[in-house]
Amino acid sequence: MAKCDQCGNDYDKAFQVSLGGQTYTFDSFECAIQKLAPTCPHCRVRIVGHGVEQGDIIYCCAHCAEQEGARALTDRAP
Repeated sequence: MAKCDQCGNDYDKAFQVSLGGQTYTFDSFECAIQKLAPTCPHCRVRIVGHGVEQGDIIYCCAHCAEQEGARALTDRAP
C-alpha cells in the first residue's frame, strides 16, 4: 500500500500527482486539493477551477480579485 502525503493514510487505491518536478501520493482527491490547490488571498477558498491571475497571485474569481485591488487580470479559461 502507499501512504498519503497529506493525511498519512495507507491505502491500496492511492494515486500519484506530479507537479513542478515533484511527485506526491494521495489517497483521495480531497487530500490532493488540500495539499496542492492554491488558496484565494481574499476569501481563503481552495481554487480547484481556473481562477484568475495577476502576476503570481491567483484568485478564485474576478470579484475577489477586484476586492483586492487587482486591475490587470489574466484569465486562462478557454
